[in-house]
Amino acid sequence: MLKARLATALTLLAAFIAAALFLPNRWWAALLLAVLALASWEWGALAGIRGTRRSLFVGAVLVSAWTIGQIAGEEGGGSNRQPAMEVAVYGASVAFWLLIALPWMMRRWQVRSPLALAAAGWIVLVPAWLALARLQAEPERLLALLGVVWIADTAAFVAGRAWGRHQLAPAISPAKSWEGVAGACAAVAVYYVALSIFTTEWRGWHGWSGALLFAGVALMSIVGDLYESWIKRQAGVKDSGALLPGHGGVLDRIDSVNSSIPFAALLLPFLR
Repeated sequence: MLKARLATALTLLAAFIAAALFLPNRWWAALLLAVLALASWEWGALAGIRGTRRSLFVGAVLVSAWTIGQIAGEEGGGSNRQPAMEVAVYGASVAFWLLIALPWMMRRWQVRSPLALAAAGWIVLVPAWLALARLQAEPERLLALLGVVWIADTAAFVAGRAWGRHQLAPAISPAKSWEGVAGACAAVAVYYVALSIFTTEWRGWHGWSGALLFAGVALMSIVGDLYESWIKRQAGVKDSGALLPGHGGVLDRIDSVNSSIPFAALLLPFLR
């Protein structure tokens, strides 16, 4: 299992980095739409959406995402200002994670309505797609941000396995621990210092503003991870799917990205 997990992770990471660096933005966005289709299909199963309605949910997610992307692109034009559509979508995402998803987990709400869960799935998936699609205009910075998520996730897993004694949210994900969170924060702090040394030209990414960005991305990634764990627990499944050997489904690999990247995209224009 560990070998399959490692092989899958390395293959996906290499393909993702190559695509982010070398694909034209239009092709990159189309590739992400394929990922979005798979993720929304898995979410439909978790939400209890069956039959034709599941296909309609996937179609609605894809059409709305592409339409929003087109509008944001037209609004942006050649301007350096963030389009109003992007601000609205990212703002809605951050509000959802902080004002709805957090209480949802803390109070352990059992939401059974497929319609409510479909709406939650849309706000989980579409802003993340838009942020990833738009931020690829500067692929090195996008990968640097995703590095925060990947490092936090890996460090939390390693630290939790090695020293985990105090459960973070036993009713949601018993395997996660406060020691894992501490390990993630420490690893991200080291990554932040290293990146600050080697990217002196990235103004706004240093000092307190950069620390806020990295800390926020790391903490939001943990929220996204826990939220999907709660949705899966409510659905009575261990993984969102079985597409990726050793990792489960697509949602299992992007849960932390869904919550953290829209937050980063909303904050970045203020760090220029």
